[in-house]
Amino acid sequence: MYLYYTLGFIAVVLVIGILVYLLTPRSYESSDTVATSYDEWTQDGILEFYWGEHIHLGHYGSPPRRKDFLEAKADFVHEMVKWGGLDKLSRGTTVLDVGCGIGGSSRILAKEYGFQTTGVTISPKQVQRATELTPEDVTAKFQVDDALNLSFPDNSFDVVWSIEAGPHMPDKAKYASEMMRVLKPGGILVVADWNQRDDRQKPLNFWEKPVMRQLLDQWSHPSFSSIEGFSEQIEATGLVEGKVITADWTKETLPSWLESIWQGIVRPQGFIQFGFSGFIKSLREVPTMLLMRLGFGAGLCRFGMFRAIKSPSVSQSTQTATSETVNV
Repeated sequence: MYLYYTLGFIAVVLVIGILVYLLTPRSYESSDTVATSYDEWTQDGILEFYWGEHIHLGHYGSPPRRKDFLEAKADFVHEMVKWGGLDKLSRGTTVLDVGCGIGGSSRILAKEYGFQTTGVTISPKQVQRATELTPEDVTAKFQVDDALNLSFPDNSFDVVWSIEAGPHMPDKAKYASEMMRVLKPGGILVVADWNQRDDRQKPLNFWEKPVMRQLLDQWSHPSFSSIEGFSEQIEATGLVEGKVITADWTKETLPSWLESIWQGIVRPQGFIQFGFSGFIKSLREVPTMLLMRLGFGAGLCRFGMFRAIKSPSVSQSTQTATSETVNV
């Protein structure tokens, strides 16, 4: 009888937990909601404790293999450098890291490749923490900036780099336009992002629609682009030489989702360090990570890679006209 009561209690708690999860979404309202969310995660330190300096997925090879969780995240940066052709660039290359988090990627680009990196994020707390983590001899700096209205002049950087920032952007065309605008002629844009399947080719079905709704609502995402759709938006800026090169890294990054949950099991000291409220806050993310694993594993979502070269012959008038068109 005691066993039945115990199981019944657990069932009730699970039902209540699911209802709370579904009825208290953290939907995108404005850029302020994104900034506030990241400020909170950065200030309490839980995300950094479990995910380290890289607030993005890891690269587990092709085919994927077992790998240390934090090592896979650092490997992702090196794989993205190679895929983007940045390993062929000279020391002193200027790089803008759009959506830099607490600066993990920017520091690797600066320390191991000799690049001069500038990281921008909409979260003041992330800028503060990124600066704290960066030694004085590392050529990486950080500032608060809006990816949809970058404060830099046209043609400012040799490389524009962005990892998993796109889902937070309500205007994907403006996101593409701003990154291409601040890129120097002949410079390289390299982006990694969470994407959904192109629903123009295969519409979302009865179970995919509510899953996607949760993936958007729980982590302040206005929408996911498709790989095809975002590459078209980059080309539509009129600033691209040739075609946008794309790749699908879903298989290489897929283990990250379950590994993220596993970290909470193998490193329970985090729950002690951050107390009961930290435990509840972390536990609340588990359903979304499981839905992410479902979405990426079942073909609803894809991990997209994008590489574009800015046309060396682009004129200032063309660039200004393109920017004004996007702003209309």
